Amino acid sequence: MTPSTQASDTDVAIVGAGPVGTLLAILLGQRGKRVTLIERWSTHYDLPRAVTFDHEIARILATLGIDAETDPSINHHDELYYWRNAKGENLQVVDWQSQSASGWRVRYWFNQPLLEKRLLKLAGGMPEITMMRGWNAVALDQDAEGVTLALQQSPEEVGPDGERRTIRAKFVAGTDGANSFVRHALGIENEDKGYFFDWLILDMLPKFDYRASRPDEPAQWQLCDPRRPTTIVPGGPAPQPGQPDRRRWEFMVLPGESAAEMQSPERAWELLQPWGLTPENAELERAAVYRFQARWAKQWHKGRCLIGGDAAHLMPPFAGEGMCAGVRDAVAMAWRLNLILEGKAGLGLLDSYTSERKDHACHYIDFSQELGRIICIADEAEAAARDARMIAELQARGQRPVPTDICHLGPGAWCPASAHAGELSVQGVVEHKGRRDRFDQAVGRGWVVIGYEADPLAALTPGQRAQLDLLEGFGVQVCAPGGGCAVIDAEGTYKRWLDEIDAKYVLIRPDFYVAATANSAEAFRQRVDAVMQALDLADSPALAAE
Repeated sequence: MTPSTQASDTDVAIVGAGPVGTLLAILLGQRGKRVTLIERWSTHYDLPRAVTFDHEIARILATLGIDAETDPSINHHDELYYWRNAKGENLQVVDWQSQSASGWRVRYWFNQPLLEKRLLKLAGGMPEITMMRGWNAVALDQDAEGVTLALQQSPEEVGPDGERRTIRAKFVAGTDGANSFVRHALGIENEDKGYFFDWLILDMLPKFDYRASRPDEPAQWQLCDPRRPTTIVPGGPAPQPGQPDRRRWEFMVLPGESAAEMQSPERAWELLQPWGLTPENAELERAAVYRFQARWAKQWHKGRCLIGGDAAHLMPPFAGEGMCAGVRDAVAMAWRLNLILEGKAGLGLLDSYTSERKDHACHYIDFSQELGRIICIADEAEAAARDARMIAELQARGQRPVPTDICHLGPGAWCPASAHAGELSVQGVVEHKGRRDRFDQAVGRGWVVIGYEADPLAALTPGQRAQLDLLEGFGVQVCAPGGGCAVIDAEGTYKRWLDEIDAKYVLIRPDFYVAATANSAEAFRQRVDAVMQALDLADSPALAAE
């Protein structure tokens, strides 16, 4: 039997069971897709890595029933994010304190092992997902109908003579880290900005209330000291309720210092001494030197294979967006693969995965790199010039914090003629069927057409309504309190947003990004048409039957 006529063992084989791959598996499994989740390590890695995510990730997690406001693996600090020089003077203040337009706090802190275990437990409870731990992908061959993936038991686990297997998948997703097998097997090259800084990461478990002991120190801040640039941030919740929360220190490795020396416990305690941490009052949970890099894959899919997370991009951590970008990748892959596997869209839909996500991630890579250029200055004269410039800029705007960054998708399945299209949609609190909550939780998500004090489905043509039905989308009329419709704009969020962008109608995608907006039914129909064409629905057998 030739590969092109072989029956598939699974709909999607996912190589790499970190948070990105596991989330992708869950989102596919929720739609009834057969998923094989392959992980080279037989046991879960139980030490911290990423420690922060933004409001968009909180919104995504909420769809899984993980509430960032109350979940034991997550906490938050209602404080600003400060950059200070060696004298303790403020250089920059960033608004990490307020609620975002998407309905969640701007910034959260979490413990990655605990959150990963939550995701793995969800995946483990889904019969659609088969987990293969302790297996490496070692060869990949794709054709027009699917992908043949060769696996071997991990040499690290059983030695070089481990069992071999071959599985057949309709699609393969590589979420297998910076040294991705899938990316290498596809021959995808990286674009590398030549940015390299080594930093020592120390994850700490204080045995005392660190914040109370240093009341004048921010919860989250950068020490821009040329003698040793340092980051001090929360590390997520304590291991047990009632214990002090985790803290993280990151120290730039200076010229002449080796990774081995910096990672030693003796060096760690020496660096922490000015902060009041000792082996007697704190536990060193993890010490690791990381090389901060800025690079991305030139292509994010080839044929029936896709890559995401660190396999597709690496960025410095200064904007706190590294894992966030990977989570966005998972959501972007999931809704596209679900449509294609359901026969509702053609393979051309995958083109917009690369174009949208690559540009979006590159924005954050550039942004993080620019922040790093400011933070990582080790020359005292250059640092003094930086301090003078930034202090003057901060004074000129009256010490006001700068807002967090807003990022557009790259070109893809959204209409550039629409205000706010390609951006994350605003989310407000609504009242619906006796429930008062954020829109996603009270009404739902997916392909959603919103009309403000207007029937949004009446603005669409019969063909567009058929396309929305094919996408399992729905229309929602939102009204001000007393307006008499099913969904009430309880706090006026949607009125303020739509007034600001001069829109009456909005089309929102399953990843919460705005696809189209318009202030008239005629303009909305034209813009929805552009979006539907980008979805490659015209080649779908299901749509042809419609």
